[in-house]
Amino acid sequence: MRQRRIKDLDSKIEAFRQYCIDSPGEYKGRWREEFAGSRPFAIEIGCGKGQFITRMSERHPDWMFLGFEGHRSVALHALEKERETGSENVRFVLQYIRSLDEIFADGEVDWIFLNFSDPWPKERHAKRRLTYGEKLKEYARVLSPGGILEFKTDNDGLFEYSLEQVLKQGCFVVEEVTRDLHVAKAPSEYVTTEYEDKFSAAGKSINFMRLKKA
Repeated sequence: MRQRRIKDLDSKIEAFRQYCIDSPGEYKGRWREEFAGSRPFAIEIGCGKGQFITRMSERHPDWMFLGFEGHRSVALHALEKERETGSENVRFVLQYIRSLDEIFADGEVDWIFLNFSDPWPKERHAKRRLTYGEKLKEYARVLSPGGILEFKTDNDGLFEYSLEQVLKQGCFVVEEVTRDLHVAKAPSEYVTTEYEDKFSAAGKSINFMRLKKA
Protein backbone atom coordinates (compact mmCIF):
# COMPACT_ATOMS: atom_id res chain seq x y z
CA MET A 1 0.00 0.00 0.00
CA ARG A 2 1.39 3.40 -0.99
CA GLN A 3 2.01 5.60 2.03
CA ARG A 4 1.37 9.32 2.15
CA ARG A 5 4.59 11.34 2.30
CA ILE A 6 4.95 13.06 5.66
CA LYS A 7 6.49 16.52 5.76
CA ASP A 8 9.50 16.91 8.09
CA LEU A 9 9.41 13.19 8.86
CA ASP A 10 12.91 13.02 10.34
CA SER A 11 12.32 15.87 12.77
CA LYS A 12 9.00 14.37 13.83
CA ILE A 13 10.65 11.02 14.52
CA GLU A 14 13.43 12.78 16.42
CA ALA A 15 10.82 13.95 18.92
CA PHE A 16 10.39 10.30 19.89
CA ARG A 17 14.10 9.59 20.24
CA GLN A 18 13.65 8.04 23.70
CA TYR A 19 11.67 5.16 22.15
CA CYS A 20 14.10 4.42 19.29
CA ILE A 21 17.18 2.21 19.06
CA ASP A 22 19.45 3.22 16.19
CA SER A 23 22.15 0.53 16.35
CA PRO A 24 20.46 -2.66 17.58
CA GLY A 25 23.48 -4.81 16.75
CA GLU A 26 25.40 -3.10 19.54
CA TYR A 27 23.10 -4.74 22.09
CA LYS A 28 23.60 -8.30 20.88
CA GLY A 29 24.03 -10.53 23.90
CA ARG A 30 23.06 -7.85 26.40
CA TRP A 31 19.44 -6.93 25.63
CA ARG A 32 18.36 -8.19 29.02
CA GLU A 33 21.10 -6.28 30.78
CA GLU A 34 20.10 -3.03 29.04
CA PHE A 35 16.31 -3.35 28.69
CA ALA A 36 14.51 -6.55 29.63
CA GLY A 37 16.14 -7.76 32.82
CA SER A 38 14.33 -10.90 34.02
CA ARG A 39 11.11 -9.96 32.21
CA PRO A 40 9.78 -11.86 29.17
CA PHE A 41 11.33 -10.25 26.09
CA ALA A 42 9.14 -10.14 22.95
CA ILE A 43 9.72 -8.76 19.47
CA GLU A 44 7.35 -7.95 16.62
CA ILE A 45 8.87 -8.01 13.14
CA GLY A 46 7.00 -5.51 10.99
CA CYS A 47 5.02 -3.68 13.66
CA GLY A 48 3.35 -1.31 11.17
CA LYS A 49 1.40 1.50 12.79
CA GLY A 50 1.85 -0.05 16.21
CA GLN A 51 -1.65 -1.02 17.31
CA PHE A 52 -0.66 -4.59 18.19
CA ILE A 53 2.56 -3.88 20.06
CA THR A 54 1.20 -0.94 22.06
CA ARG A 55 -1.91 -2.85 23.10
CA MET A 56 0.22 -5.84 24.03
CA SER A 57 2.42 -3.57 26.14
CA GLU A 58 -0.66 -2.40 28.04
CA ARG A 59 -1.91 -5.95 28.48
CA HIS A 60 1.51 -7.18 29.64
CA PRO A 61 3.20 -4.33 31.54
CA ASP A 62 5.63 -6.85 33.03
CA TRP A 63 7.04 -7.72 29.55
CA MET A 64 9.56 -5.85 27.40
CA PHE A 65 8.66 -5.31 23.73
CA LEU A 66 10.80 -4.41 20.72
CA GLY A 67 9.14 -3.51 17.43
CA PHE A 68 10.86 -3.53 14.04
CA GLU A 69 9.51 -1.35 11.21
CA GLY A 70 11.60 -0.21 8.25
CA HIS A 71 9.00 2.09 6.72
CA ARG A 72 9.62 5.23 8.75
CA SER A 73 6.43 7.07 7.80
CA VAL A 74 4.46 4.06 9.05
CA ALA A 75 6.61 3.75 12.17
CA LEU A 76 5.81 7.36 13.09
CA HIS A 77 2.24 6.27 13.82
CA ALA A 78 3.55 3.54 16.11
CA LEU A 79 5.67 6.06 17.99
CA GLU A 80 2.68 8.34 18.41
CA LYS A 81 0.60 5.47 19.78
CA GLU A 82 3.34 4.61 22.23
CA ARG A 83 3.38 8.16 23.57
CA GLU A 84 -0.42 8.07 23.92
CA THR A 85 -0.34 4.88 25.98
CA GLY A 86 2.40 6.22 28.23
CA SER A 87 3.87 2.75 28.76
CA GLU A 88 7.62 2.45 29.22
CA ASN A 89 8.10 -1.16 28.12
CA VAL A 90 8.32 -0.68 24.32
CA ARG A 91 11.22 0.31 22.07
CA PHE A 92 11.41 0.51 18.27
CA VAL A 93 14.01 -0.19 15.60
CA LEU A 94 13.18 1.84 12.48
CA GLN A 95 15.14 -0.32 10.06
CA TYR A 96 14.64 -3.28 7.76
CA ILE A 97 16.50 -6.20 9.30
CA ARG A 98 18.51 -8.66 7.22
CA SER A 99 19.11 -11.17 9.98
CA LEU A 100 18.15 -11.49 13.63
CA ASP A 101 21.46 -13.27 14.17
CA GLU A 102 23.14 -9.89 13.74
CA ILE A 103 21.08 -8.42 16.57
CA PHE A 104 20.39 -11.17 19.11
CA ALA A 105 22.51 -13.86 20.71
CA ASP A 106 21.23 -17.42 20.78
CA GLY A 107 18.33 -17.80 23.20
CA GLU A 108 18.00 -14.08 23.91
CA VAL A 109 14.34 -13.62 22.89
CA ASP A 110 11.29 -15.25 24.48
CA TRP A 111 8.52 -14.42 22.02
CA ILE A 112 8.38 -13.50 18.32
CA PHE A 113 5.29 -12.06 16.61
CA LEU A 114 4.87 -12.07 12.82
CA ASN A 115 1.67 -10.25 11.92
CA PHE A 116 0.42 -9.89 8.34
CA SER A 117 3.84 -10.13 6.75
CA ASP A 118 4.33 -9.42 3.05
CA PRO A 119 3.31 -12.68 1.26
CA TRP A 120 5.80 -12.28 -1.61
CA PRO A 121 3.49 -14.42 -3.79
CA LYS A 122 5.89 -15.07 -6.68
CA GLU A 123 7.86 -18.29 -6.27
CA ARG A 124 11.15 -16.63 -7.16
CA HIS A 125 10.69 -14.39 -4.11
CA ALA A 126 10.10 -17.27 -1.67
CA LYS A 127 13.34 -16.58 0.23
CA ARG A 128 12.02 -13.13 1.12
CA ARG A 129 9.04 -14.53 3.02
CA LEU A 130 9.41 -14.22 6.77
CA THR A 131 8.37 -17.86 7.15
CA TYR A 132 10.90 -19.25 4.67
CA GLY A 133 12.68 -22.31 6.08
CA GLU A 134 16.01 -20.62 6.82
CA LYS A 135 14.17 -17.78 8.56
CA LEU A 136 12.42 -20.27 10.81
CA LYS A 137 15.81 -21.72 11.79
CA GLU A 138 17.00 -18.20 12.57
CA TYR A 139 14.01 -17.55 14.83
CA ALA A 140 14.63 -20.82 16.63
CA ARG A 141 18.26 -19.85 17.28
CA VAL A 142 17.44 -16.52 18.92
CA LEU A 143 14.51 -17.89 20.93
CA SER A 144 15.04 -19.12 24.45
CA PRO A 145 14.29 -22.79 25.30
CA GLY A 146 10.54 -23.21 24.97
CA GLY A 147 10.27 -19.80 23.26
CA ILE A 148 7.16 -19.00 21.22
CA LEU A 149 6.59 -17.82 17.65
CA GLU A 150 3.11 -16.55 16.71
CA PHE A 151 2.12 -15.95 13.10
CA LYS A 152 -1.05 -14.31 11.75
CA THR A 153 -2.08 -13.63 8.15
CA ASP A 154 -5.13 -13.11 6.00
CA ASN A 155 -3.31 -14.74 3.07
CA ASP A 156 -4.40 -18.38 2.86
CA GLY A 157 -1.65 -19.35 0.42
CA LEU A 158 1.08 -17.90 2.63
CA PHE A 159 -0.39 -19.65 5.65
CA GLU A 160 -0.35 -23.08 4.01
CA TYR A 161 3.18 -22.46 2.73
CA SER A 162 4.29 -21.41 6.21
CA LEU A 163 2.80 -24.48 7.86
CA GLU A 164 4.57 -26.70 5.32
CA GLN A 165 7.87 -24.97 6.08
CA VAL A 166 7.37 -25.41 9.83
CA LEU A 167 6.72 -29.14 9.47
CA LYS A 168 9.64 -29.52 7.06
CA GLN A 169 12.24 -27.77 9.23
CA GLY A 170 11.35 -29.45 12.51
CA CYS A 171 12.70 -26.69 14.72
CA PHE A 172 9.26 -25.89 16.15
CA VAL A 173 6.42 -27.85 17.68
CA VAL A 174 2.99 -26.75 16.46
CA GLU A 175 0.94 -25.86 19.54
CA GLU A 176 -2.07 -24.30 17.85
CA VAL A 177 -3.42 -23.79 14.33
CA THR A 178 -6.65 -22.16 13.26
CA ARG A 179 -7.84 -20.78 9.95
CA ASP A 180 -10.44 -18.55 11.58
CA LEU A 181 -8.95 -16.99 14.71
CA HIS A 182 -11.88 -14.72 15.50
CA VAL A 183 -14.28 -17.66 15.57
CA ALA A 184 -11.92 -20.02 17.42
CA LYS A 185 -11.15 -17.55 20.22
CA ALA A 186 -13.02 -14.99 22.26
CA PRO A 187 -12.05 -11.33 21.61
CA SER A 188 -10.37 -11.16 25.01
CA GLU A 189 -7.93 -13.89 23.94
CA TYR A 190 -6.20 -11.99 21.13
CA VAL A 191 -4.91 -8.53 20.24
CA THR A 192 -5.52 -7.23 16.73
CA THR A 193 -3.51 -5.19 14.24
CA GLU A 194 -4.87 -2.43 12.02
CA TYR A 195 -4.83 -4.76 9.02
CA GLU A 196 -6.57 -7.46 11.01
CA ASP A 197 -9.45 -5.15 11.92
CA LYS A 198 -9.82 -4.13 8.28
CA PHE A 199 -9.79 -7.67 6.88
CA SER A 200 -12.02 -9.08 9.60
CA ALA A 201 -14.59 -6.30 9.09
CA ALA A 202 -14.65 -7.23 5.39
CA GLY A 203 -15.47 -10.84 6.30
CA LYS A 204 -12.00 -12.33 5.72
CA SER A 205 -10.99 -15.08 8.13
CA ILE A 206 -7.67 -14.71 9.96
CA ASN A 207 -5.17 -17.58 9.94
CA PHE A 208 -3.14 -18.14 13.10
CA MET A 209 -0.48 -20.50 14.38
CA ARG A 210 1.45 -20.69 17.62
CA LEU A 211 4.76 -22.54 17.55
CA LYS A 212 7.04 -23.59 20.41
CA LYS A 213 10.77 -23.98 19.99
CA ALA A 214 11.52 -27.69 19.79
